[in-house]
Amino acid sequence: IYLKREDLQGVRSYKIRGALNSGSQLSQKQRDAGIVAASAGNHAQGVAYVCRSLEVEGRIYVPAQTPKQKRDRIMVHGGGFVTLVVTGNNFDEASAAAHEDAERTGATLIEPFDARDTIIGQGTVAAEVLSQLSAMGKSPDHVMVPVGGGGLLAGVVSYMADMAPRTAIVGVEPAGAASMQAALDAEGPVTLEDSNPFVDGAAVKRVGDLNYTIVEKNLGRVHMMSASEGSVCTEMLELYQNEGIITEPAGALSVAGLREMSFAAGSVVVCIISGGNNDVLRYNEIVERSLVHRGLKHYFLVNFPQKPGQLRSFLEDILGPEDDITLFEYLKRNNRETGTALVGLQLGEARGLESLLERMEVSAIDCRRLEPGTPEYDFLT
Repeated sequence: IYLKREDLQGVRSYKIRGALNSGSQLSQKQRDAGIVAASAGNHAQGVAYVCRSLEVEGRIYVPAQTPKQKRDRIMVHGGGFVTLVVTGNNFDEASAAAHEDAERTGATLIEPFDARDTIIGQGTVAAEVLSQLSAMGKSPDHVMVPVGGGGLLAGVVSYMADMAPRTAIVGVEPAGAASMQAALDAEGPVTLEDSNPFVDGAAVKRVGDLNYTIVEKNLGRVHMMSASEGSVCTEMLELYQNEGIITEPAGALSVAGLREMSFAAGSVVVCIISGGNNDVLRYNEIVERSLVHRGLKHYFLVNFPQKPGQLRSFLEDILGPEDDITLFEYLKRNNRETGTALVGLQLGEARGLESLLERMEVSAIDCRRLEPGTPEYDFLT
């Protein structure tokens, strides 16, 4: 298994490839009119880099959920040539604003994924994969590609179809925004009604028309799959703790997809780490989601009889030796027989949940587990 480290780019993302290829095609007249772009963050950094390199004025539209770290980096890479416009709740709304700007002002819109020059630029990732493996006397059997709008997937598929037709391509989407699979199911691009923004670099409600066409024509060599938020968070932490690699959620999609795949012994598999622009403030949430995904974190409402010694009974009779209380909120009430506490538990191992629930069942203390998907649970996680 090889990792294609696009997080090591100057802008910490493969998006510099498509932006630079697109920007290099502009005439002097187009440069004078300026550049407009919309992005969840990484394409914006690539475009900002292009604006500074070409000394072209640019306006970049990003949705409100774009991490502050990415916003700050956009301005750094722009070097005074870029104006940042924060608008909309997702990429599609920011994109609509950028299109309106381009139509109104005559500026050139550099598309993040649904444009020929962008796709060709992203496809240079595949060219490097083949070149670098060839230098080691190897060729890829499988390439795992993170998928948002589909530009990287389309670029990789296009190049591999010509240069390595036996290589299988696996597109990995976030489970909460699987817009390419939805397009393939509908036999054409569709707009998702709901899109979970957690994997912000790949949370696109509608894939590009050109990208869909390229993928659809190559379905014989392309397999689509999705990865849950929890699995993405787990892989982010694994990459950091074991390899010292910092990825953003979208950057870990390809590695998260490995868990659901089986390969023949001796296969050469390449995972594209698409980016490493992650806000450090998100790590508490990432750790939480990973623990929940691995079955180690659970929440309960516990009705304690309001008499001395009940907390001690809970600790001694219900908790296991490796279980840890991570949250305990309780306010004693007078003139009531019981008082409710919100309790978060981190288990020593996932299989310990069954025995924990059995001990709760026979205990005199009433305990109710908060199930995933309930409003209370969603509030906590």
